[in-house]
Amino acid sequence: MSTQPADPAVSTEADATAVRHAISSTRRPAPASPLSAALTFAWRGMLKVKHVPEQLLDVTVTPVMFVVMFTYIFGGAVSGSTGEYRDYLLPGILVMSVLFTTVYSGVALNTDLTKGVVDRFRSLPIWRGAPLLGSMLGDTVRYVLAGIVIIVVGVVLGFRPGAGVGGAAAALALVVTFSFGLSWVFTAIGLVLRSPSAVLNAGFMGIFPLTFLSNVFVEPDTLPGPLEAFVDVNPISILATASRGLMAGDARGRDVTIVLAVAVALTAVFAPLTTRLYRRG
Repeated sequence: MSTQPADPAVSTEADATAVRHAISSTRRPAPASPLSAALTFAWRGMLKVKHVPEQLLDVTVTPVMFVVMFTYIFGGAVSGSTGEYRDYLLPGILVMSVLFTTVYSGVALNTDLTKGVVDRFRSLPIWRGAPLLGSMLGDTVRYVLAGIVIIVVGVVLGFRPGAGVGGAAAALALVVTFSFGLSWVFTAIGLVLRSPSAVLNAGFMGIFPLTFLSNVFVEPDTLPGPLEAFVDVNPISILATASRGLMAGDARGRDVTIVLAVAVALTAVFAPLTTRLYRRG
């Protein structure tokens, strides 16, 4: 008894019919809400770190190097005592390390853009801003991690915040809030420039001078008059002063208010701009 092979065209049509039947008989899932979509993309950022843990080097190893190097190499020359300089420096290094991390928000977004990942996200039936906001929320976890590393290293080296754990947590929360606002600046840059390396270079060209022309490392009254005037109004100086005050338990409400106002202003200006650039891209 001989058998004839099935007609491929008939088999393909039968498969297509079965697929259409399965789709039509299954209830269509509800679309993701903007919040759930944003949280999903935030989790994507965490998974990227899980699969490529080398990304955490900039928020773990580098801050430790800064704390140890500046404390024990420059502490005696600047303050006459490494312990005294450590207590002054640590809140400033906390600010510097977390702010440096914000540059990578723009780099990561530009990487997705240049590799075509953003185009794939735009084709999904979700809120258009979910990938952008989710990426920012995921980066916030990196900011918190960078701050925790700095505080733990400081405690190991002998730093003791006068306001205890609550003061250290308040200082970290203030720095992360400011960093969230600043990161919108770098995401806008990430959508304008053509390569991740260009975003990285442009970001550090901006953040380096502002950080070193602040009171992170030295008291402003040791600087020349015009430079001291600039340092006094530099938002990074005010953030460092507020962080020191929160850790010591004697923060001025004016400093905290200015930091929060600048963070809100940065978000109000650059978040809509970034969103518009993202949608146009």
